[in-house]
Amino acid sequence: MRPLRVREAMTHAPHVCHPAQSVHDCARMMAERGVGALPVHENGAVVGMITDRDIAVRAVAARKGHDTPVREVMTTEVLCCSEEQDLDHVAARMAAARVRRVPVLDRAGRLVGILSLSDVVLKHDPETAALTVWAVSKPGGPHSQSCGE
Repeated sequence: MRPLRVREAMTHAPHVCHPAQSVHDCARMMAERGVGALPVHENGAVVGMITDRDIAVRAVAARKGHDTPVREVMTTEVLCCSEEQDLDHVAARMAAARVRRVPVLDRAGRLVGILSLSDVVLKHDPETAALTVWAVSKPGGPHSQSCGE
């Protein structure tokens, strides 16, 4: 059986926001679309991710206003993957970095999708999916992300 590629599991054409947009605008977009994160896109590149947790912890808990630009609260170190990569490999990287969502880039470096933990669970074998969920869900500890392989 051939390994699954990321492109076979990802959500295509994800919604994005711009770093100058307000946290209010991004929170509203998340609510309307039923998502917990948006890639932050500028000049054709992913420059960050904004999550519902970023908004709650870095904006609301820090008493920042609803008009605060996303760039002030977004996560700037983002784990990215290629649509051509094996899903197994990317699931292992998500588990190691303890991230729930990964922007997916094409060969030219353009954003073409997003791979979420739920995408991995729905498309992967149950054992690998369970191990990925377990690793990502462990409490505590900082994580670091980068767009490098």
